[in-house]
Amino acid sequence: MNTSIIHSVIFTLKHEKDLAAARQFLADGQALLSSIPTVENFQVFHQVSLKNNYQYGFSMEFESQAAYDAYNEHPVHTAFVKDRWEKEVVDFLEIDYKHYQQ
Repeated sequence: MNTSIIHSVIFTLKHEKDLAAARQFLADGQALLSSIPTVENFQVFHQVSLKNNYQYGFSMEFESQAAYDAYNEHPVHTAFVKDRWEKEVVDFLEIDYKHYQQ
């Protein structure tokens, strides 16, 4: 049984799409958040659907709830949220999910 958690967040930055500040935010997010030991398969996405107004996405996996909790409490994550996310993200949607088991 697969108990991993997929954590995805799609978001819009205050920076205009694809400007240097936006590219730097994405690069910093990837470098910092993927450095947290419990983070697996970190990915950065450019949102292309015309069905919503979000610009980008981060997605990562955790082997367990404990690994996800460790990420949420990790000082690199909390600093990124405080110093960058809260200042540069204007809208977001967060989804945490597991594989469906029938």
